[in-house]
Amino acid sequence: MGLLSLGTPLAWDEAKKYADHVRTHGITQFLHIWDRVKDRCGDELLWGDEIEYMVATFDDQEANVKLSLRQTEILAKLQTIVNDIACDRGESESVPTFHPEYGRFMLESTPGSPYTGEIRDLLAVESNMRYRRHLARKYLKPKEVPFTMTSFPRMGVPGVFTEPYYDPIDAISSHSLFLPEEITNPHARFPTLTANIRRRRGSKVAINLPLFIDTHTPRPFVDPTIPWQRNIYPEDSEAKNGAALIDHVYMDAMGFGMGCSCLQITFQACNIAEARRLYDALIPVAPLMLASTAASPLWRGYIADVDCRWDVVSASVDDRTEEERGLKPLRENRFRIPKSRYASVSLAIFERLRNHGVDDLLSRHIAHLFIRDPLVIFSESIDQDDTTGNDHFENIQSTNWQTLRFKPPPANSSIGWRVEFRPMEVQITDFENAAFSVFVVLLSRAILHFNLNFYIPISKVDENMARAQKRDAIHSQKFYFRKDVFPSGPSQPSSLASSCPSTPVSEHGGPIMVNGSRGKEKKLRNCYPLPPKPDDANPAGAVQDEYEEMTMQEIMNGKGAGFPGLLNLVYAYLETLDMDEESARKIEEYLDLIRRRTNGSLRTAASWIRNFVRSHPAYKFDSVVSQEINYDLMVAVDEIERGLRIVPDFLPHHCRQKK
Repeated sequence: MGLLSLGTPLAWDEAKKYADHVRTHGITQFLHIWDRVKDRCGDELLWGDEIEYMVATFDDQEANVKLSLRQTEILAKLQTIVNDIACDRGESESVPTFHPEYGRFMLESTPGSPYTGEIRDLLAVESNMRYRRHLARKYLKPKEVPFTMTSFPRMGVPGVFTEPYYDPIDAISSHSLFLPEEITNPHARFPTLTANIRRRRGSKVAINLPLFIDTHTPRPFVDPTIPWQRNIYPEDSEAKNGAALIDHVYMDAMGFGMGCSCLQITFQACNIAEARRLYDALIPVAPLMLASTAASPLWRGYIADVDCRWDVVSASVDDRTEEERGLKPLRENRFRIPKSRYASVSLAIFERLRNHGVDDLLSRHIAHLFIRDPLVIFSESIDQDDTTGNDHFENIQSTNWQTLRFKPPPANSSIGWRVEFRPMEVQITDFENAAFSVFVVLLSRAILHFNLNFYIPISKVDENMARAQKRDAIHSQKFYFRKDVFPSGPSQPSSLASSCPSTPVSEHGGPIMVNGSRGKEKKLRNCYPLPPKPDDANPAGAVQDEYEEMTMQEIMNGKGAGFPGLLNLVYAYLETLDMDEESARKIEEYLDLIRRRTNGSLRTAASWIRNFVRSHPAYKFDSVVSQEINYDLMVAVDEIERGLRIVPDFLPHHCRQKK
């Protein structure tokens, strides 16, 4: 969730007057942070997850499931309960926290305090997730359920899909044909963000997902549920004038993207250098984890021919004008911008950062972010003390939604340099969410421990992101990945085992004392030595020879003698840890889920959901997810989460949830 400030938000025509002011002072604030903490070092591994729930209510009489718009009331109740629990325990660090999100039907939860590198913390993730869900469920109404589903299958259909019902004709911030104003969190940030994206863009956002064409799907498919003739807002004619594509599922509001739920992991690094290593190394991993966690094939009452949310989120916040999208010559705008909320480098900002001593690559990264206009400005916070605050920096940082986020330490905080891993879709059960969280954490340690190099051209990462969203991408697609991931030069290991240093060393080259048995470490850690510099005696070859297309099976399990696979890298890292058999067994259950999703013996959530709909007795093979089908689907998902329904093609037998 982005920055939540209190105050009076400015409409776009007024806010844009302060865009340069916010950019200038945002950079000043970053440079003050840089001066204070650029040499900070030695922070321990702290990490945590964020899980987003959508609260839905069952109307058994009408056989309908509706999004419950009681976020404010629910959060107030949960905050009271959390405070009571903290008082009873005499401390608050172990008590989970709940936060608002964009959708008024959404809740975000995080652990009460960060996890450390202790093995017991790694194994506590699943129980913590279950506890959070238990708290949320316990204080909802009897027919309300906190689902961890990426997208609500019938959000935006004609008729009743929220409780209470509201009419989209009152969508004053989005002007949506499908979503009412009341579906958005009422905090001033969110409707202002929605309206200012529309105003800056000069039109509503246009989201088009290819429709899954089934046996009886009309061809060409012209969506009969779009109110083509509505004439309330100036943008109402956009759909019939080309915004809504034939044979696609059309959506027109920020709520369709920001109403999605996801699973995010944030790591604290030893120092800025280690944070940058992690950020760079995890970028090529992001599309792979998106494909592995695919969970959203249903949109606005239809089956789409994609499995993931990413392009929906991207298009839902696309504030670029026609000039910036390359549809018109540049006159009013400065740049053509190739991606939604991701852009070219601002040279003036780049030069300012370089002149202050920030290195070339980090200057380029920050300048990439700051080419964008701030979308929400509060009148009370225009003038800030740049030496003590960072709201202007966070204003732009928090509205660049990418697969990873590089996070400097907050002003006046003990928190260090962090990396946020953002691509994964939230999973139906806490077991799955814990499994993917643990895998990413272990992979991050393997990257640092073995000095792994995952670099491929960013254009290939973009191609991988597009492929990752395709139907059943985990099995149907190949992905670009680096062939040789070990350090180059004479120090390159001849085998995976030999790449593991026998004695851990600090970043300064000295040995680290190990408390575990047999020279193994007792916990996951930070502060690994820097990777070796390239060996001039072994010049690098052509970049295109460094990577190739691989199946997910090959990327995860290895290909030939040279590439061991991500799972085997994790297993090799686990060999460096001193843990008991029970801990190893539990971690193996998590890794087994990753393996079986990859080899096809277990379905992804997207595959299981699609198959459920197409196997339903009421399905007419016309791509439509009816109210009846959706009701039965949500009942099944709730039963799976509570361990009441066994689905051997989707989950392993040992992960049955506690009732």
